[in-house]
Amino acid sequence: MKDVQEIAENLGDYLARMAGSPTGAVLAVRAPARSEIAGNHTDHEGGHVIAAALDRSITCLATAHDEPTINVFSKGFEPVSVTLDSLDPREDERVTSAGLVRGMAAQMAATGRTPQGFDMVMTSDIPSGGGLSSSAAYELALCRAMEALWSGPSIDAVSAAKMAQRVEQDWFGKPCGLMDQLAVSLGGLSFMDFRNDEPTTERLAFDFEAHGYTLALTDVGCDHSAYTDEYAAVPSEMKAVAKALGAERLCEVNAKTLLSRLHELRSTLGDRPVLRALHYYLEMGLVDARWTALKATDLNRFLELTRRSGASSAMFLQNVSARDARTQDCMVALALSEWLLQGRGATRIHGGGFGGSIQAFVPNDLLDFYHESMDELLGAGSCKVYAVSDEGAKAQWL
Repeated sequence: MKDVQEIAENLGDYLARMAGSPTGAVLAVRAPARSEIAGNHTDHEGGHVIAAALDRSITCLATAHDEPTINVFSKGFEPVSVTLDSLDPREDERVTSAGLVRGMAAQMAATGRTPQGFDMVMTSDIPSGGGLSSSAAYELALCRAMEALWSGPSIDAVSAAKMAQRVEQDWFGKPCGLMDQLAVSLGGLSFMDFRNDEPTTERLAFDFEAHGYTLALTDVGCDHSAYTDEYAAVPSEMKAVAKALGAERLCEVNAKTLLSRLHELRSTLGDRPVLRALHYYLEMGLVDARWTALKATDLNRFLELTRRSGASSAMFLQNVSARDARTQDCMVALALSEWLLQGRGATRIHGGGFGGSIQAFVPNDLLDFYHESMDELLGAGSCKVYAVSDEGAKAQWL
């Protein structure tokens, strides 16, 4: 794991303060942020996605103790303390960090491990609520820490991602696909196919900056965690369309079948579920074509398809703005981003949508102008530049 000594130097004093100068072995953990490069709301329907781990992360130090309690101290947040007497989901821990801790402990117990107490301190440079999946990074940091601290079999990247997904769904209470967790777990830039229970993946070494473009993500200042209901409605409505067509997920339905029953579905389910299903099929073709373009280093084609994806998300998926005026900031930011790029590069809603962040591939020669202009609109530090990180979530003893 990269920068183990740096993690120890940055967090060593914090661990000593919170854990009382531990004398046992100390574990260093890092889990990166992620960016959805292609595939807006396709993963939960068994579709295709391109995702990348980013050069921002949660970093942690952990050490075991004798009490049956997990204590997590995160700079800038209230401490989390979870007793290990029961690992079942709790209603009062829904949408909380405690729910994630308890849920991951339960997942680890299911591997044959005996949960034991430990102290963990962490810090993060992942913008919270900005659509870079800080929750998945938190889950995978816990996963790799518990894997190392508690004796048991090693856990591969896909299995770790599935465990984290179950935690988010059943303990945290947010329906989600597997893309976030798998990107954080794998690291690098990857194509993912979620049709089967065991997803298939393909990695590609690719440096956007070396090919003339920089990945920029702008936090629009509207925390998307406040819009869980709107987020949940997307897979719910897509699955309602699939169910009406005799399937569980849209990947099991041919697009022609949907088109042949379009009027019936609009009448029974309404227009928005049908539009979201149509987006799924459009986006699937765009994901595959973008992966082909990246492998051929055809950036012009990739960017053209990315612009089309952004339009589909805004018009058909409708995950840019939600129920109140705050999320309109996202549409304004997209409009400004489009104007600043001057017909070059590409911009789109990022990740699940509904607040969070927008993504742009910015020509290197426009980067300073773009960066300064987005910060002027949305506040200093809103626009940040990222690169793909080759390393996924990992733990290493000091």
